[in-house]
Amino acid sequence: MTIQDTNQMADEVLVEPLSSAETGTGAGADQTTQPVGDPPLTEEGEPAQLVALLEDARAKADSHWDQLLRTRAEMENLQRRQARELENAHKFALEGFARELLQVRDSLELGQEAAQAEGANLDKLREGTALTLKLMADTMAKFGIEPVDPEGQPFNPEFHQAMTMVPRDDVPPNTVVGVVQRGYMLNGRLMRPAMVMVSRKA
Repeated sequence: MTIQDTNQMADEVLVEPLSSAETGTGAGADQTTQPVGDPPLTEEGEPAQLVALLEDARAKADSHWDQLLRTRAEMENLQRRQARELENAHKFALEGFARELLQVRDSLELGQEAAQAEGANLDKLREGTALTLKLMADTMAKFGIEPVDPEGQPFNPEFHQAMTMVPRDDVPPNTVVGVVQRGYMLNGRLMRPAMVMVSRKA
């Protein structure tokens, strides 16, 4: 064989391409390989870090919502309790005064029975009446009710109501010389003016 024949045979040799297994591009190649540096994915294909942040935010939102519901329930309970206490205060505001007033009624009833008894002692009835009036005055004072008894004082239209004018030379004009009906104050506020007689120059 000559050198020319050898060269001709080499030219006729076909170069076979590499198989798909050798190149790694065939059906058997791993298609899920991620580029270096990408975050890990969940089974649904979402970034695991983002899912964790969402779950944490959801847990905090649920906790805040639960706290809101509890706070709202506590506020509603507080409002109901305050409304009930206010209603009771309105209903029983006079309970203490009424309890003290019962003693006065008891004393009056005893005095009435004594007055109706045969051979009633007038002096004892007078004494009992005086004690009952004192008990009544003490009860009223205990709850801030004070009488307005201005005899001998200058006439004051804010607290006195003039019923008549009486000519007098022994006292200055516009002086209260008689009290027809006492007035009363409740904790410094006028409940009823005193009905009085007022002097004028004779």
